Amino acid sequence: MKRKFALLLTAALTVSCLAGCGNSVGNGNGGDVQTSSTVSETADKGKKENITLTFGTHQSGIPSCGVVQDLAAQFEEETGIKVDFQISPDAQWRDLLKVKLDSGEAPDIFCVDADPLSLYSRVRPDENCVDLTNEEWVDRMADYAKECVEYDGKIYAIRFAEPKLNFYNYNKKIFSDLGLEIPTTYEEFKTVCQTIQEAGIVPIYEATQSAWHQCVPLYGSGPYYEKLEPGLYEALNNNTKDIKDVAMMKTILEQMKEFAELGYYGEDYLSNTVDAAKDEIGTGRAAMYLAAPGFALQVEDQYPDMKDQIGIFLMPFGDNDVLANNASSAAYFINSKSENAEYALEFFRFLARPENLQYRQDNNPEEMGLCWPEITPSYPDEFNKYIDSLERGTIMQVGVKYIDPQFMDTGKDIEAMYTGAMTPEEVMENISRRRAEQAELQKDPAWE
Repeated sequence: MKRKFALLLTAALTVSCLAGCGNSVGNGNGGDVQTSSTVSETADKGKKENITLTFGTHQSGIPSCGVVQDLAAQFEEETGIKVDFQISPDAQWRDLLKVKLDSGEAPDIFCVDADPLSLYSRVRPDENCVDLTNEEWVDRMADYAKECVEYDGKIYAIRFAEPKLNFYNYNKKIFSDLGLEIPTTYEEFKTVCQTIQEAGIVPIYEATQSAWHQCVPLYGSGPYYEKLEPGLYEALNNNTKDIKDVAMMKTILEQMKEFAELGYYGEDYLSNTVDAAKDEIGTGRAAMYLAAPGFALQVEDQYPDMKDQIGIFLMPFGDNDVLANNASSAAYFINSKSENAEYALEFFRFLARPENLQYRQDNNPEEMGLCWPEITPSYPDEFNKYIDSLERGTIMQVGVKYIDPQFMDTGKDIEAMYTGAMTPEEVMENISRRRAEQAELQKDPAWE
C-alpha cells in the first residue's frame, strides 16, 4: 500500500482529551446556525497562517492506517491550515462529545457514527452543526450515505465508508491443512473451532476489550431474526414486542457463552483489543477474526506472506444465513459555533475532491469501497462473488430504536456473561430496560 508517512509525521497530530474550539460564531444557544454558504463568505484565498482546526474523533472514527492524517498534511501544505486530531477511546467518545456539545466546547470538526435513528440524539444537528446541503459534493455521495446524515431535509455531514459488512475472516492455509470446510451452521462452526483448538491454534480472536466487538454477532444477526419473524423490527419499534422475548437473540447469546466456556476465544481473550487482531491472524496464532472484508488487506499489508490467504464467511451463530447491511458509518460534522467553521468547510471540500477520494481508497486497506459511486470498489473478485450471493437485511442497531445508544453497555454485559457474572437472560433484560429508559427520555408515545 502506498503511504506517505513522511507527511503523516509532519501532520498536526495530537492524541489528547478534547479542548475547546474558541469563541462562538452563532449565539450560545445554537439559534444562529450557520450554513456552508454563510461560512464560506469569509473564507480567504491563498495560504492561511496560524489557523488550526481541532478534529475530535473516536479511535474507530478514522482509519488506523493514518490516511486521514496524511490527507490533512497535504491540506496544510496547500492551504497553510493545520488539523489537530484529538482521538479518544471508543468507549468514552459518545459521552465526552455530548458533554462538549452541551458546554459549547466541542471541536471545530467532530466525528460521529451516524444513522437515521440516532443522528438527532447524538449531535442535535439543527443546533450544533453547519448545514452542508448546498455543497457541490453532497450530490456525489451515495443516497444511503446522505440518508444517515440528513435531518429535516438538510445534510449535515460528510462521510466516506460504504456500508459495513462483517464476516469471519479466516486463514485459508489453516483450514486447508486441517481439512476444514466453511461452516454454515452453528454445529459445523463448533466442529471447526474444536478441530483448530486441538491443533494448538486459537480458533477465534475475540477483541473483548473493545466492548463493541462482541455485540456484532448479536445485533449483526438482526436481519435473520426479522426473516424468522417478519415484522419484528416494526413490532420492537412500536413496543408491541419486548426485545427480551426475541428467542433467537437469547439462543445466540447462549452460543457465544458456550464458545467462551469451550475456550474457542483463547485463554486471555478478555484483554484482547481490535488493534492486535492483525498480528494474531497474520502470524497464524489465531485462525479467525470477525471484521469487515477490508481486514484481509490490512493483514496482507503487514504480512505479505498472507496475500490471498484470507477468506470470509457469514457469521453462523444461530444458523444465521442473512448478511447484515450496516449503512451507519463514521461521519464528519462542522461545529456551527466554531470560529473556524469556514476553514473546516475548506477541509471538507478538499477531502471530497475526486483525486483525494481515490487517494483515500488506494491508501486505506480498511476501506475497500467508498460511499461515492465515482470511486470503484477494490474488493477481490472472490469476495465480490460471495457477497453478491448472500441475502441481505438491515443490521439491528440501524433498524431498531434504542439499540445503538447502549451498544458499549451491551458489550460490557456480554463480557460479564463470558465471566459468569451475568446470564444470557440478564443480558437480554438489561437491553430491554435500557431501551425503555431511552424511550422515556425521548418521550416515545409507544412506551407510555
